[in-house]
Amino acid sequence: MKTAIYPGSFDPITLGHLNIIHRAAATFDRVVVAIMVNSGKKQPLFTPEERCEMARRVLCSLPNVEVTCADGLLAEYARQYEGAVIVKGLRALTDFEYELQMALTNKKINPGLETYFLAASERYTYLSSSIVKELASYGADLSEFLPQEICQTVADKVRQEDKQHE
Repeated sequence: MKTAIYPGSFDPITLGHLNIIHRAAATFDRVVVAIMVNSGKKQPLFTPEERCEMARRVLCSLPNVEVTCADGLLAEYARQYEGAVIVKGLRALTDFEYELQMALTNKKINPGLETYFLAASERYTYLSSSIVKELASYGADLSEFLPQEICQTVADKVRQEDKQHE
């Protein structure tokens, strides 16, 4: 059984993320969506548990996809899935440069770990969780960017955060 791990902060999970997950689920026997903590990013909007809950809500119809929360190094986390590969979506050349560096670092730590890159579908090349949060802070309609199941959750959380910072 070939397992793919799709890691990310998913703060929140977007339609672009879902596109990569659906494509990976059609290619691999099992896909583990690993909600990770990214120390290089600013304070996330949602806790890891909230991000896992949202991801599970939108991915429940995919029987070969599971969602987990993980911390620490991805290369170490991947050891628990024998023969697993990492799947990363690429939107632009800048993504490739960063993700190649990460793939090589992961391989140095875990020599058997391969990384597969999937080019983002052109309709999602601009999309990021950061853009979604910015749009939400202005009260924009999020339905073109997020799964319908979590649009209201994200809008409510952003509104709640804005009120706390007033």
